[in-house]
Amino acid sequence: MFNSLREDIASIIKKDPAARNAWEVITCYPGFQAILMHGWAQWCWKRGLKWLGRFISHIARVLTGIEIHPGATIGRRVFIDHGFGVVIGETAEIGDDCTIYQGVTLGGTSLSRGAKRHPTLEAGVIVGAGAKVLGGFTIGAGAKIGSNSVVLKPVPAGGTAVGNPAHVIKKEVASADSETAHLFTAYGVTQNSDDPISKVLHKLIDHAAAQQEQIEKLSAALAHSGIACDATSEVEKLIPEQINSLVD
Repeated sequence: MFNSLREDIASIIKKDPAARNAWEVITCYPGFQAILMHGWAQWCWKRGLKWLGRFISHIARVLTGIEIHPGATIGRRVFIDHGFGVVIGETAEIGDDCTIYQGVTLGGTSLSRGAKRHPTLEAGVIVGAGAKVLGGFTIGAGAKIGSNSVVLKPVPAGGTAVGNPAHVIKKEVASADSETAHLFTAYGVTQNSDDPISKVLHKLIDHAAAQQEQIEKLSAALAHSGIACDATSEVEKLIPEQINSLVD
């Protein structure tokens, strides 16, 4: 138990530059305190002391603003940063080295008792502030969930999901020995990531601009050959640079 607590403290100090020492983490970090009290609640829950487990969970919520059901499974070195408003449901499973920010909900969409209703986060997942992960599916190892995203389906390992409903904008599978495997991205923010929807829109705009230019050339060639074309209503010319700037 004490080895696990030391690992949790060391992980928080590593991931949060504001954390100065172990004593500060123990006394001033509600995420650490919530996970510590969850361990007590889960001990009671697994031994049939259901009410006591729920009561300890309730006290933890009052003290920290973080609600973790005693039936939830939490791995080692999990960091709940800031944490206020975090809700973790009964059948949720959180793997080692995951990071969860304030306002996150790991919720269930099924009313079936005993069923797997809440998500599973594999090792190293980062869930940004305000994100909602709803359902009994799996978020793959090393995946990132952008802030305020609403995730309703699985995210592959190494993927980055954003939006409402969320869609995967990036998938990186890094080996354990690579440098990228050890990088930590706060709030799940990935620099220079390309949104596939944005990329498709850019291609459509460029295609429309190319067609516009081709039609103008064909009309000019027909007119030069003496072939009359029906008059078309005057429309504002498409400026791809202007429209592309709105999509970025």
